[in-house]
Amino acid sequence: MASGDIVVGLDIGTSKIATIIGNTWQSDPEKIEIVGVGTAPSEGLRKGVVVDIEKTTASIRESVKEAEMMAGVQVGSVYAGIAGGHILGQTSHGVVAVSGEGHQIIQADVDRAINTAKATATPVDREVLHVISQDFVVDDQDGIKHPVGMSGIRLEAYVHIITGAVASVQNLLKSINNAGLSVEDIVLEPIASADSILTSDERSVGVTLADMGGGTTDIVIYKDDALRHTKVIAVGGDHVTNDIAQLLKMTPYDAEILKHRRGCALVELIEAHEKIQPPTVGGFQRPRLIPRQHLAEIIQCRMEETIDLIHNEIASYGTSTPAGLVLTGGTSLVSGLLELVQDRLPYPVRIGYPRPLKGLSDRVNSPIYATGVGLVMYGSVVRQSTESGRQFMKPGDNLFGQITQRMKEWFSEYF
Repeated sequence: MASGDIVVGLDIGTSKIATIIGNTWQSDPEKIEIVGVGTAPSEGLRKGVVVDIEKTTASIRESVKEAEMMAGVQVGSVYAGIAGGHILGQTSHGVVAVSGEGHQIIQADVDRAINTAKATATPVDREVLHVISQDFVVDDQDGIKHPVGMSGIRLEAYVHIITGAVASVQNLLKSINNAGLSVEDIVLEPIASADSILTSDERSVGVTLADMGGGTTDIVIYKDDALRHTKVIAVGGDHVTNDIAQLLKMTPYDAEILKHRRGCALVELIEAHEKIQPPTVGGFQRPRLIPRQHLAEIIQCRMEETIDLIHNEIASYGTSTPAGLVLTGGTSLVSGLLELVQDRLPYPVRIGYPRPLKGLSDRVNSPIYATGVGLVMYGSVVRQSTESGRQFMKPGDNLFGQITQRMKEWFSEYF
């Protein structure tokens, strides 16, 4: 396979780091073949943010090495996912006068309107990750998706801008760079997950995707084929694990295993007579039996809190999303969660799995790989566009200087 056909998604999560290698079959994004998958426990991250660069770098290397061995290729660059409580999304508005001959809108007018919206909404201490067009208004006509070629005096652009704290972005990039990799682009993880899960119909009528990871729950809302709202909630599967560890007096490692093997998010699904034997710390205590319903009560309590936070975020958006809620990420696999959410929320709910691809599709047919698969799909589309990847970072480059230069370029476009 040609190296130019290889697209690599690197999902750097709080609980795991996953590397997905895809072959785009002569750069055709409709024929992506999964050829390599690698996972490693995530060390050095807390709530989606790098807190130890050396440990994060080691975990990245381990994950990439496993994927390389499976695919028989060497990885040089990646599309990296980013999450964490520092992520902010906001809709911004830019207005320009149409300058073309006969007041016909050209691409340059569209670019100026988007840049106006972008520059007025970006503090200097934040890094722009995405600028996503929503709608355009030509004079008094709104709801326009493609204004080029239309006639008008005034052009307005509504865009959704996603930013991250410069320091957090730097630390993520440095960790990847130290692993010997360059970064073609950084992608907000729930956007990547949405690419691999949501249908065009869902995006059109309105849908919410909640990516339930270990450290955070990342929410994106789509309506009329555009990203309308983003939010990162600092509650994830690790909070459930910590609750179990504290209340049942065991290590977080044992609590995580118990959560997945015997846990349930809905007490009603557990028979009253069922007992479980939790592991003890250090082996000094006698073996004990507790009702499995007690474990379920712990999980359900935290899950109800998370569900309520998701529901409140959907309600704050203020517009209905008829396609309902799609849950994905590792925490979405907790037994009984779907039934709990369906009982608690008044709209459709489903668990989101990545769409089937060619090759090793069965190896990634799980919500835990939704982001990694989505990063490969995102990268294949970027490769087809006229603009190449953003090339955030190459090994040996000056990290802070490169980010600062990009900021200067963005602001100079407006001022």
